[in-house]
Amino acid sequence: MELQANPQLLWFIGIYAVLMVGIGIYMSKKVSNSKDFILAGKSLGPLVLMGTLLATWTGSGSISGGETSVAYSFGIIPSLMLMVPTLVGILVLYVIAPKIRAFGKYTISGILEAKYGTSARNLASVIVILAYVGIVSYQMTGLGFILNLTTGMSVELGTVIAAVLIVFLAMIGGLRSVSQTDAISGFLMVGGLLITVPIIISVAGGWDSIVANVPESHMTATGGLTTIQLLGYLLPSLFLLLSDQNMYQRLAASKGDKSSKRAALSWLLVMLLISPAISIIAFASRSIFPDIDPGMALMATTLALPLGVGGILLAAAAAFIITTGNSYLLSAATNMTYDIYGKYINKDASDKKQLVMTKVFIVVLGAFSYLLISYFPTVLEVQMYSYTVYGAGITPAILAVFFWKRVTAIGGISSMVAGVITTLLWELVLNNPFELNSSVISVPVAIIVLIVVSLATQKKN
Repeated sequence: MELQANPQLLWFIGIYAVLMVGIGIYMSKKVSNSKDFILAGKSLGPLVLMGTLLATWTGSGSISGGETSVAYSFGIIPSLMLMVPTLVGILVLYVIAPKIRAFGKYTISGILEAKYGTSARNLASVIVILAYVGIVSYQMTGLGFILNLTTGMSVELGTVIAAVLIVFLAMIGGLRSVSQTDAISGFLMVGGLLITVPIIISVAGGWDSIVANVPESHMTATGGLTTIQLLGYLLPSLFLLLSDQNMYQRLAASKGDKSSKRAALSWLLVMLLISPAISIIAFASRSIFPDIDPGMALMATTLALPLGVGGILLAAAAAFIITTGNSYLLSAATNMTYDIYGKYINKDASDKKQLVMTKVFIVVLGAFSYLLISYFPTVLEVQMYSYTVYGAGITPAILAVFFWKRVTAIGGISSMVAGVITTLLWELVLNNPFELNSSVISVPVAIIVLIVVSLATQKKN
């Protein structure tokens, strides 16, 4: 089947976008200070918190990269394996949620500073901003794919429109509005995906027909990937989630420890439903559309579905992407305001001034995110790069704060430096030798450096 734009699908995205903008504007009226803007006044109950955790984590990385690209390119089993790192990460966050809330920090950098000092805070801020700008950039491209599919406009123009929408929604009301739009989007996602699965299997001629129309390697355990290559897809998402500033900020914004734990557990249960759904839909797409960009696998199925179902799925895909984009943009802007502007440029800035600067940085970082996507040819490539820079640079050091009392300041900082440098060398200088994702190299290096340097500097701590 050939791809052919269906402008009627645009109505579903348009209605969703108008609803989100309306909610954002309404909730923005409840923002009176920085705490409201960044932590939603610590008022999130378990239902809204679960929705915003779900919607923030499951974005274009799943819809255009992650499970979707892997299911289309390598098969159903490798794609289903991508669910495992997420489940493990959520369980770890469930355990440390009360500690995260007790810290009461706006950023990951603040937590690292408490353990390792100012140098760790500065380095972490740079890592967070670098990685999150990358993550926001592929959300923009993901929405550009959707607009291309529905209207026939170029992906480039669709990406520009996506950038404007993501920046606006992040800027209008901060986490106070983002959490509410996330929650609504989260439920739309679950409903859209679960409705689509049985219908797309039927449209493709049944499961046997799908299996018959995909390469034989797509039904093997690794889809033709070596074990090391497969680990290269699994490790980045795990190590991003374990220290994702967005998740930490949302858990810190909960009403209390019970709310955060209930939300994390509910999030895990919902992921058990939607991750396999995404994999199955993208796998069926390989049978129906054998020669398309892997990043468009899920969205292309909307053209083969009945209009109503296709429209709901497309709106759900847009929801995934927009909510993730504005959340990561808000989070990176928070680092700019509190870790750079407030620390070094204007130490005496009032709360109102900090609020204004956060909005300014949302626009600036949004522009950088848009520019970055031109340097990476695929969504999956920029996804893996961004995840690994963050996962190797931040995660070992942040987990040591919660789980290893013997870690030293020098050990933590050395681990962060080693993780980032190894990732950048592997990706940008060596150009991924042996076709291995840098996470296979940089994450172990960061962990080893953390342990060795900490043990060697115990007396200096």
